[in-house]
Amino acid sequence: MAAYSSPPPPEPLGLTDSPPAPSVRPKQSGLIAPMWHTVAILVLLLGLSGLSAWKGSASPAASRGEYGRALNYATVFVWEWLTVAFIAWGVRLRGNSLSGLIAGGWPNATAMLRDLRVAGLFLIGSDVILSLLHLAAGDKPNQALRDLLPQTPLEITLWFGLAATAGFCEEVIFRGYLQNQLARLTGNLYAGMALQALIFGVSHSYQGWKAAAIIAVYGAMFGWLAIYRVTLRPGMIAHFLQDGIGGMIAREGLKHLPK
Repeated sequence: MAAYSSPPPPEPLGLTDSPPAPSVRPKQSGLIAPMWHTVAILVLLLGLSGLSAWKGSASPAASRGEYGRALNYATVFVWEWLTVAFIAWGVRLRGNSLSGLIAGGWPNATAMLRDLRVAGLFLIGSDVILSLLHLAAGDKPNQALRDLLPQTPLEITLWFGLAATAGFCEEVIFRGYLQNQLARLTGNLYAGMALQALIFGVSHSYQGWKAAAIIAVYGAMFGWLAIYRVTLRPGMIAHFLQDGIGGMIAREGLKHLPK
């Protein structure tokens, strides 16, 4: 990245038109939502994460039976969209918007293809890093992850809907809202990035502590991508592809592993 003399202080994602210099603290122009709203979001996320970890399921409902997996998908689908709706309301209280958190745009096909290319390259690079981390940590899929992956044609269809929901909603929640808000609270872009990544990892603690730690690293990678692209769009695409296609690959791979 080119060096500038006396650069203007950058703002977090969605509030600037060009990527910020990494060594500069973000401009303090107020929180993007009321503090009580952020506390409510954190209580909701951490509370549901703790319940999911306790029940050993991605869904706090932890439904069982013939349609248990489909019901778990539906539960996650509903609470993620409700959380995004609550975020949209909260940022409007400070004169901001959901589209401002997402940022970027596709005014033409070239812009869309650029984000697709960035998402693809990010996905390849991050998957290599994550595979090495899983190998080094000796992390193995637990029963909660096995129970999460789809098995029937109906579940596979619902799975891709859930992957699209996660790609949009989780990027808005963690990289759009929390990363911005925590960066403003700490006065540092990378502190915001690290804190949201930690919360992102904790939110996946039902997969076990090793997997949660690695997922936190993944969350930091997505946070870095959001900072340097100044938009959530490539991250949303990569997140959807990782959960959707990656989940199907994991489903096939687990068939050949002992339980």
